[in-house]
Amino acid sequence: MRLVDDRHPQFVSLLKELYPHTGRAYILGVTGTPGAGKSTLVDQLVRAYRGRDARVGVIAVDPTSPFTGGAILGDRIRMQRHFLDEGVFIRSLATRGQLGGLSRSAGDLVHVFDAAGFDVIIVETVGVGQDELEVARLAHTTMVVMAPGLGDDIQAIKAGILEVADVFAVNKADREGADATVRDLEQMISQGAQMARAAKSPHGHGAARVDTPRGASGDRWVPPVHKTIASRGEGIDELIGACEGHRSFIEEPSRHEARRQLRVGAELRAIFENTLVEVARERLRSALVEGTSAIARGHDDPYTVSERLLTSLVVPEESP
Repeated sequence: MRLVDDRHPQFVSLLKELYPHTGRAYILGVTGTPGAGKSTLVDQLVRAYRGRDARVGVIAVDPTSPFTGGAILGDRIRMQRHFLDEGVFIRSLATRGQLGGLSRSAGDLVHVFDAAGFDVIIVETVGVGQDELEVARLAHTTMVVMAPGLGDDIQAIKAGILEVADVFAVNKADREGADATVRDLEQMISQGAQMARAAKSPHGHGAARVDTPRGASGDRWVPPVHKTIASRGEGIDELIGACEGHRSFIEEPSRHEARRQLRVGAELRAIFENTLVEVARERLRSALVEGTSAIARGHDDPYTVSERLLTSLVVPEESP
């Protein structure tokens, strides 16, 4: 994992050898805003899955230290009760400037965990609010964690979390406002379901409002909302039950292959884009320096320089 995260010269060769041994683990993404108690909840999820004899890997993505480039929150400290459990492995990653709430290495380390025989892989995002959507590409099930009084309902609308959440956990449910948060979420979910039905209606409008069932509803999955108090371990079994329900839903033969195609396609695009950027930076290193200098002196503009760099990358200059 260290070789992969540090981008060792041989890390791609390692991942190529491991890839044929992947595809068996269940990947659970846990995201949400800071202060919602994601790490405490993940700790409880690990405990519950271990109670079911599942081997659990955890990838905890933390903000990057501006001094060392390493992870600065250290989720492993919060999960120290699992240190001596050979069925649990926890790896903290720094974002290293990567957008989307994940580290660039997170997807690669999921493959390492998978090839190593872990049954459940939990990926906890950095928790920065509106940049939390990338985890949906990686995970089979995306859990969004909210807490009363944090303004999460507004964040959910802004970030489009309703579109990526498979399960909602309203954590710290012993706080005032928990029931209101649940009601707000269920109302937004219901409205989303009505819009989906209206889009399919031949007349362009839906029927009168009806209560939307949680979980599987025909060919759609409607995100269930569960209250938890992670600090006391309350509501965890019900939350895992909701995740397993979603897992069964997506693994039905009529959906499994199509969903796998989407996930693999998204992963390929992400890997290709990262590779393309790395290759471009290496090949155009001196040209980038020259272009930056020209723009700073007022002799050129960034748009023209960018076009020139792209042209030189696609059509390299002929050697004399």
